[in-house]
Amino acid sequence: MGGTQSIFTEQELDDYQELTYFTKKEILHVHKRFVELEQGKAKEKNAKIPIERIKDDLPELKVNPFKDRICKVFSSSDDGTMSFEDFLDMMSVFSENAPKSVKVEYAFRIYDFDEDDVISSRDLQEVVNRLTGDQHLSDEDMQQLIDNIFEEADLDDDDSLSFAEFEHVISKAPDFMNSFRIRL
Repeated sequence: MGGTQSIFTEQELDDYQELTYFTKKEILHVHKRFVELEQGKAKEKNAKIPIERIKDDLPELKVNPFKDRICKVFSSSDDGTMSFEDFLDMMSVFSENAPKSVKVEYAFRIYDFDEDDVISSRDLQEVVNRLTGDQHLSDEDMQQLIDNIFEEADLDDDDSLSFAEFEHVISKAPDFMNSFRIRL
């Protein structure tokens, strides 16, 4: 019948294991989940799945307010799809075995909505709006929150957070590793 294992050569599994934080068994499990998202149609190695399907059907992303950004950051193409390798990278970074430094790097990219390599007040406003959902803050409360964040974290007073400043803030967040995780 051609099970999941037969789609990859031993060398490909070795390569994936070298490039991710997964064992070969976990890689095969991630592939099974990828195929299931397309109801079994994405069995070929070079198959791509629409990002919409991943955002809407992957239970761990379905309720995540950053699901569109997560998929965009991990997708290697601009055609609204994810390859298995993109999906594997995403699942690997969100795995329990990925180091904090890797998770912080991707969190920064996810929160950098305008992709200008800093987290600006507009980026922070978008983060807060997504986290608060329908309970948006008033303009005054939003500005106060952003001012407080910058006062605490913007070490060079340029009204934005560089990667180093973001990394410093995250290092103080005890729940970061727990919240930036998808369990297989």
